[in-house]
Amino acid sequence: MAPARKVTPKGAMNPKLEKAINDQVNAEFYSAYLYLSMSSWFDSTGLKGFASWERIQAMEERDHALKFFDYLCARGGRALMQPVEAPPSSWKNPQDAFEAQLEHELKVTGLINNLVDLAMTEKDHATVNFLQWFVSEQVEEEENARTTLDQLKMISQEKGVGLLYMLDKEMATRVYTPPAPTTS
Repeated sequence: MAPARKVTPKGAMNPKLEKAINDQVNAEFYSAYLYLSMSSWFDSTGLKGFASWERIQAMEERDHALKFFDYLCARGGRALMQPVEAPPSSWKNPQDAFEAQLEHELKVTGLINNLVDLAMTEKDHATVNFLQWFVSEQVEEEENARTTLDQLKMISQEKGVGLLYMLDKEMATRVYTPPAPTTS
């Protein structure tokens, strides 16, 4: 018996984009794992506010993965779960952790930009439109990491343990806001 041939109905998900978005689902889940790992590390160092902030960051990343997952399904594609690489589990200090976070967010921005480029090349206007939310979101993600990193650098220059305590308390005030549902 000959193997079944996959027939792509007109208007279904472009196979190249389907694979690339599946890879992005995995990247977003990795981001969630990374920030949960940071949350655990901050908690173990007594910085409960930083731990809370990173836990909320992990929830946002999980939601990003699910937005991509839902989009694949809505477009007639299939979300395929792949193994998620284990993230690092410790950092030298809070500044080191936020340097890693900024570096990671810059990498994710590159991944999103590559998806936009692919969607434009494939003339998939629906996907280009869908990805615009993520383009804007990455500006916010980079800004958050950069701002905290800049504050941590100021604190380290002042050698101000009290300032670190105040920043930790400020970070503890972050509230989780789920994203608006994606409309298809």
